[in-house]
Amino acid sequence: MSRIVYLNGEYLPEADAHVSIFDRGFLFADAVYEVTSVLGGKLIAFDGHAVRLQRSVDELGMNYKVDMDELLDIHRQLVERNSLEEGMIYLQLTRGNPGDRDFVYPAQDTTPTLVLFTQTANLLNNPKINTGMKVITVEDQRWARRDIKTTQLLFPSMAKMMAKAAGVDDAWMFEDGAITEGSSNNAYIVKDGKIITRHLGNEILHGITRAAVLKFAKSAQMEVEERAFTVEEAKNADEAFITSASTFVMPVVEVDGQALGDGKPGSVAARLREIYLDESLKQAI
Repeated sequence: MSRIVYLNGEYLPEADAHVSIFDRGFLFADAVYEVTSVLGGKLIAFDGHAVRLQRSVDELGMNYKVDMDELLDIHRQLVERNSLEEGMIYLQLTRGNPGDRDFVYPAQDTTPTLVLFTQTANLLNNPKINTGMKVITVEDQRWARRDIKTTQLLFPSMAKMMAKAAGVDDAWMFEDGAITEGSSNNAYIVKDGKIITRHLGNEILHGITRAAVLKFAKSAQMEVEERAFTVEEAKNADEAFITSASTFVMPVVEVDGQALGDGKPGSVAARLREIYLDESLKQAI
């Protein structure tokens, strides 16, 4: 059965959903996006994603006001129409179709393009939970406003392919010798029991999962330090992990070919994943 997707107010079979070639999302990556996880047919951290969407829209000066109730209804409709139990809902908002190609932003009354679709995925039982991920480090060559969740994802895609060519799972990007984040996730190391992750700024995405995990870690009396850490620190960490909407908390066991700790998923990551899932499922809507 074909997926049912949402496009500008309509629910359509995916084969019937079409966007203009003049849409600025296609021509300029003039678009923002969010990905919300679904577990047991319920949305995880929906409010956080909606709030961040509005922030991205505001930072780019797009003509769109997030209606929380309307957006929640669209998400729930897609879950129901696609019988989605476990997976993700992808949302993309573009500045719209001005009718031609021009670097200058179109008139403010240009209608934005809003697209949402579902993806099924094995989120709870990803095999990497037991084996851990291996990563390489690559120089960060993205634009300077990584705090805005735009669809400008060419370099992260290139980083993913560099990791694939190296026979590992992902890439952590670095700038001036310090790790910024993973290609599609926030990065963390653990040293002497302390969780270390880069502080918020324009250099990294302000992860919704990141915020929740750090809050839960502090509530569990875990020590957290938000600062830049170097590639060398990462290689010499006791353990490491990533967070994202689709991986929750996922252990990292190797950086640039160097095993961390005993080369197995660490206890801090395991505990944080357990806490995160427990609390998030309680709050799922």
